[in-house]
Amino acid sequence: MHEIAERLEDLVNRPGVTDVVIGPNGAWCDEGGGFERVAGWSFSEHEHRALAFELIDRGGRHIDVATPFADVRLDGGLRVHAVLPPASCAGTVISVRVPIDVPPRLERLVELGLVSASESAELAARARAGRSFLVAGATGTGKTTLAAALLASLPDNLRIVTVEDVAELRVDHPHVVSLQCRQANIEGAGAIGLGDLVRQTLRMRPDRIVVGEMRGGEILEVMLAHNSGHAGGSTVHAGSLSAVAGRLESLGALAGLAPTQLAAQAASAFDDVYFLTRTNAGRRLTGIGSLRVDDMSRLRCDSS
Repeated sequence: MHEIAERLEDLVNRPGVTDVVIGPNGAWCDEGGGFERVAGWSFSEHEHRALAFELIDRGGRHIDVATPFADVRLDGGLRVHAVLPPASCAGTVISVRVPIDVPPRLERLVELGLVSASESAELAARARAGRSFLVAGATGTGKTTLAAALLASLPDNLRIVTVEDVAELRVDHPHVVSLQCRQANIEGAGAIGLGDLVRQTLRMRPDRIVVGEMRGGEILEVMLAHNSGHAGGSTVHAGSLSAVAGRLESLGALAGLAPTQLAAQAASAFDDVYFLTRTNAGRRLTGIGSLRVDDMSRLRCDSS
């Protein structure tokens, strides 16, 4: 156990590493240009499983046959996700997301090429003006990074309340309150979901309410919060800028909303949509859009 933990630590501490994944086919690292196999990784399924138990326990959650998957944040910002058999067919799978070395700011994202200097200034001005945003894109495109940088650009006298399944946002701002979901205990009781936490933020005098990732029925609470005068932002997975509307409709369905109901709420709740893409050259803001309701009362996301 000690040896595999040390080897993982060496991998996540490599300069430029963004992700490390471990499974039945070995270990793989992504240093910004896609996954490459880690040479000399010869640990057994038993060792992989023991590592998963150790990492999840260190993050304050549990994983077992009854609950074969879990997601935690470790000290230093490492995000760890693990899946055990039988949910994982061939063996234990561990995915580690490595945060950037310092909380992101827009100036740094300009240096990295994620946004241009003019885009940085425009996005910061929109955020300071109280416009609510959605950052969309595929996995690993920098959605959380851009959201954190936008929040860091806000004035110091604003109170930011963040809500996440697992606390991942690292915001360089003096007044940030972070709320995190809670997994049910082994009896299946005590779970605290994103929707529950969003409702609590309304009593916490927030100037901005930010949900790390919308992925279910909590979209209803998020839209109600924004439409009641609480600005903020969220991230959401989507394959393209135009696909954001369909993704939001799917999430709305999980909250019991018809597409026309979702359209009316979403178009007024979110002012700006930022779409990120990842290529071998790096991560990049490739689209800025806005939501509207079309002639059929359905939601659309247009490039602006």
